[in-house]
Amino acid sequence: MIIRTIVALLISVSMALAADNLVDYRVLATSKTSTMEKELNEASDTGFRMDKVMGGQTAFGGSEVVVVMSKDKSAPAKKRYTYRLLATSKTSTMEKELNSAGSEGFRYVDQTVFNSAFGGEEVVAILELDRDSNPRITYEYKLLSTSKTSTMQKELQAAGEQGFSFVGVTVSKTAFGGKEVLSILRKEVTR
Repeated sequence: MIIRTIVALLISVSMALAADNLVDYRVLATSKTSTMEKELNEASDTGFRMDKVMGGQTAFGGSEVVVVMSKDKSAPAKKRYTYRLLATSKTSTMEKELNSAGSEGFRYVDQTVFNSAFGGEEVVAILELDRDSNPRITYEYKLLSTSKTSTMQKELQAAGEQGFSFVGVTVSKTAFGGKEVLSILRKEVTR
């Protein structure tokens, strides 16, 4: 009898511990980048955090940006993160926008290529601000783009020697360069 009670207790504890590790997912998909930023922040208000982004053709939505977000089911629904979505076909504009957001403490999360209705093929970068980070860390970003992978190797090496860390890469058609390899790098800025 005591062994059955111990086994039942162990099973109950195991089930309770397993329940604490449950994950809740939310999939966001839209054809408008401005809508995606709004939806990211609405989901964040309920405790979700962005995991990954991908742009492409979906069966029913056409060309869409698709984001997967998740949260620990046992965690309180608390807004901790704020998201900013940057989308442009001009690499110089993207670098300026990255650095503006980086000076506010936004950290790169992911990037993709998206074919929008109005902007054509655009690079989309999603940045995240941790509202609980204290003191707030700020970032400097460097965006490298070239049509030759051998050139990218040299540019990445030079950026690494300046203290930049690689965070993401896409192959995209840009406004001026045609098809290019586009890399984003980041480094923390000390105050």
